Amino acid sequence: MRCEALKELGYRVTEFATDVRQPSVVLRYADKFARRLRVPIDHAGVNRMLLALPEIPAILWIDKGNTVLPSTLRTVRKRAPGVRIIGYSPDDMLQWHCSSFYFLRGLPSYDAFITTKSFGVAELKRAGCPAVLFSENAYDPVTHVPVRRPDGGPIEQTIGVGFIGHHERARCRSIARLCDAGVPVTVTGPGWNRHRRRLPANATILPPVYGPEYAARISATVVNLGFLRKMNRDLQTQRTVEVPACAALLLAERTAEQQVLFAEGVEADYFGDDDELIAKARHYLAHPAEAREIGKAGHRRCLVGRYSYRERIADAIQQVGLPRGG
Repeated sequence: MRCEALKELGYRVTEFATDVRQPSVVLRYADKFARRLRVPIDHAGVNRMLLALPEIPAILWIDKGNTVLPSTLRTVRKRAPGVRIIGYSPDDMLQWHCSSFYFLRGLPSYDAFITTKSFGVAELKRAGCPAVLFSENAYDPVTHVPVRRPDGGPIEQTIGVGFIGHHERARCRSIARLCDAGVPVTVTGPGWNRHRRRLPANATILPPVYGPEYAARISATVVNLGFLRKMNRDLQTQRTVEVPACAALLLAERTAEQQVLFAEGVEADYFGDDDELIAKARHYLAHPAEAREIGKAGHRRCLVGRYSYRERIADAIQQVGLPRGG
């Protein structure tokens, strides 16, 4: 998504994919063990490919970059002293499960790092990054769109209350409370089947969905739950923007950052505890037309608020002082 945004902004982009799934069970376990030690294996050969470039580009954009070695960054800088090395991550890069030893040791070699965590600005600077910029979460205007019927009308909302995301204990407890209160919940994502026994019978677990299916699942849901990931210290998440971008109602944990992005009760809605969550879920299930109107207002906010990846990255590039594409 961010790669496509850079292309749309006029940059000629050479891509290096870093997410390579290992066919061997042994290698997958080795990779998992290495990640726990915070020294992930560069299966994709990104370091080798960077060092083999005949010419270093003017801008080296590194998305997360947990497998990029500090020595690789130093060599790139030595070969091209004028290169601008920019990092980006939507994750909490000071948490052990999101980061790596290589990433932290390489931070001083970056010119700037873009984070979607407001608290990450000061922390990443203390970790050695020369400049850190806070950029709020974004949506992809190709993927995150309202899914419609062939005649142009909105698709039928066949799911009452739904959540898309990984299993976490706090999320599981809140969903169980909803189900116990007589509000069925459809959960989509990894890790939930292992905890099936913790959820009441009126909870439905579906496998993960991506791309167009992800947008379709959101569009087909009256109330889309937005839980923060506590271990990432979230104040907003990618779904904070992706759900309204699909013109669907977001009912999320209340934070000041999310309230600024989408006005409460107008462009999205929020809850402070499970009791409020249950009350609001019941309200919108009884008033689906109101839920649709709030979803539409959230979609309009995405458009006028410059919430797309292209617009967010364009603003960040300007603040960092990078040359324009084209």
